[in-house]
Amino acid sequence: MKLFRLLGVALTALTLSLPLAAQAQQAGQPDEVAQLASLVNLTDDQQKEIRGLIQSTDAEVRKLQAEARSLQEKLQGEVKPGYSERNITRTAKKLGEVMGEITGKTVLLQAQVESVMTEEQRAELQKKMEEQQRQMQQRMQQMQQQQQQQR
Repeated sequence: MKLFRLLGVALTALTLSLPLAAQAQQAGQPDEVAQLASLVNLTDDQQKEIRGLIQSTDAEVRKLQAEARSLQEKLQGEVKPGYSERNITRTAKKLGEVMGEITGKTVLLQAQVESVMTEEQRAELQKKMEEQQRQMQQRMQQMQQQQQQQR
């Protein structure tokens, strides 16, 4: 369960950053699949399969993200005198549905990617992600200590 949660965080970030990944890849930087491959030694076949999974999800998620942005802008436009509670409620409900769809597609992608990896690869990924989380927490603590010292 913990592995799924960690993998979920990683793949959520991966899915939500697909447009940025495409730009980075065009700029000559390695994509997320290549980074994952270097972390857990994915085979060429596994990389190809994961890329296919991501590509099949990409267009749908991009469309939903655009819809979510549009709905968020619409909600912001309702923050005014003479607001319509009905419009706000309806738009917020629709935004929740869209975000739910994004989450569902992301979780499905997570499960699909996890099924491509071996047990050893999943264990290695979990280990590395836990280490990254520890490092991030240490950096956050250091930043907080620095801020406190500056006061």
